[in-house]
Amino acid sequence: MSSFTKDAKKFSKSAKKRAKAAQEVGPMNPIKALSDGGFRSEWAFIGGFASIALSMISWLISRAKKDDDRAQSDRWGIFVGHWAPTFFGLGIALRQQEGK
Repeated sequence: MSSFTKDAKKFSKSAKKRAKAAQEVGPMNPIKALSDGGFRSEWAFIGGFASIALSMISWLISRAKKDDDRAQSDRWGIFVGHWAPTFFGLGIALRQQEGK
């Protein structure tokens, strides 16, 4: 038997042991960790709607400033507006974790 074949078999055994150990421990689940920590799906949904409102408010305030140009106002609105899908996605994932 060649050295390569021996190394391959040794690696295969090691990989099987690691896979079995990982199955026993369970995969890392950040959504479960958030849920177990008390973070509720309703809070994430509220955060999503709040970020939409904050996006509009920041855009309007930035537009009202005389020293800011339109592009800067748009960037502020878009920056904060990108938070909403993240919060809504977290809310959906947490809702599934909660089993509702």
